[in-house]
Amino acid sequence: MSDELTIQPIGFIRNGKSLKFNARHQPDESQPETNILELIKGDKYQKALLDLEGFDRIWLIWWFHRNKDWRPQVLPPRGPAKRRGVFSTRSPHRPNPLGITPVQLIGIKKNQLILGPCDLVEGTPIFDIKPYIPAYDSFPDSKAGWLQEIDNAQSSPPVYQIIYSALAEEHLTWLRKTWDIDFTERLQEILSHDPSPHRTRRIRSRHGNLFDIGCGAWYAVFEIKDQVITILSIKPAFPLKFLTDPERPEIPDKEAQMSFRSLWPQCVD
Repeated sequence: MSDELTIQPIGFIRNGKSLKFNARHQPDESQPETNILELIKGDKYQKALLDLEGFDRIWLIWWFHRNKDWRPQVLPPRGPAKRRGVFSTRSPHRPNPLGITPVQLIGIKKNQLILGPCDLVEGTPIFDIKPYIPAYDSFPDSKAGWLQEIDNAQSSPPVYQIIYSALAEEHLTWLRKTWDIDFTERLQEILSHDPSPHRTRRIRSRHGNLFDIGCGAWYAVFEIKDQVITILSIKPAFPLKFLTDPERPEIPDKEAQMSFRSLWPQCVD
């Protein structure tokens, strides 16, 4: 048997999510969202879709196309900063970076599948589609290993209250109204349970009593007093030399970051 296998994508995800931060690890189906699986054009793939209508959900088998290496132990984004064996996680850093996702099938239109919320970014290659069969694919009473303890902790009420300074409110309002950028829901979800420094959650300790958390192409600077987290300000995540480098690949929210720097130079390190 050959040491190598060759597989080809049958299509790609189209949803405009260029940042991993915008693709939630566990999509919330109570929040409306539409993703498109655009199949490679061809009569064979359209024929392969016959009889798929009528299934509420499908499995997508896909490729973590942004990862170049793997690690035997990884730091999951959920729970305390503790490394776990990669095979006990859904980390993208795998020997063969394959992913599987169950997703709502909303509709089929020629070579496109209309899907509900999913945890994939723009351009994710899809290798296969399989129908989700509840009688065979759902085992709600199965043990979830170390994740069960994490799930129990996260299902409890938030430990920390989140408030915003006047400057942070000004920054966030400007981002939302001028650029349609809003990451406050995800920000609060992460910090309200555990604001401690964590590499995968992109929470860092800064000088003094300050911390920051990466939110896509932005950082939120915050402080903690007792059980209250105060978001003090927002700042661009990319340095000026990256934003002005014509040779660098496209940077998310580039124009917004440049505009922010001109309006609030004092908030940029």
